[in-house]
Amino acid sequence: MKLADLLGEDNIIPDLKARDKVKALEELSEAVIANRPSIDKDSLVRVLLDRERLGSTGIGDGVAIPHGKYHGITQPIISFGRSRKGLDFESMDGQPVHLFFLLVAPENSANIHLKVLARIAKILKNSSFRKLLMNAPTRKDLYQTIIQNDEGFDPD
Repeated sequence: MKLADLLGEDNIIPDLKARDKVKALEELSEAVIANRPSIDKDSLVRVLLDRERLGSTGIGDGVAIPHGKYHGITQPIISFGRSRKGLDFESMDGQPVHLFFLLVAPENSANIHLKVLARIAKILKNSSFRKLLMNAPTRKDLYQTIIQNDEGFDPD
């Protein structure tokens, strides 16, 4: 399975408008639910905020991977957002976050949830990849950059 199987071009926000953590989670959630009326945005944001209370998903290097498990979905869903100015996400290194991958996984999917998280974290460790994401001019370019830099992973 590749990240492209979980992320559609329409789930990408090239220029996040949010200026704080809650608004960023709301905006990224809207991208996840765009074509999924079965997902309630307020419930999803609550799940994500509950996870953030355990510790920030801002992992450093301008990156955050907010995530949570949501009832009623059958496979993980990803959205991506970029904030050119960066915003305070209470990141581990105290720096603003520019690149966000939001992962929503089914409630009973610990294994795949962790594998997808690990995959996203792994590709984001590459500073060249982060730079490509920051410089991609359009939504389509962002999508192409992500899928071209993902070698895939085994969900089992």
